[in-house]
Amino acid sequence: MKPKKTDRFICVERTSCGLASSGEVLIDRQTGVNYLFASSGHAGGLTVLVDTEGKPIVTAVPREE
Repeated sequence: MKPKKTDRFICVERTSCGLASSGEVLIDRQTGVNYLFASSGHAGGLTVLVDTEGKPIVTAVPREE
């Protein structure tokens, strides 16, 4: 699925960990901060991805025209 200009988040990686479990790495287009969304069945959670020093991982995101 191609992201639309109005989408705030970009999904850069999806993984399946079984029948009902999955994970996605998302990047915020405005800040470049990386997040992990994990779900299992009807439950899910979102967290900031951090480096070895505990700082948020930030990816440069090219601006769309």
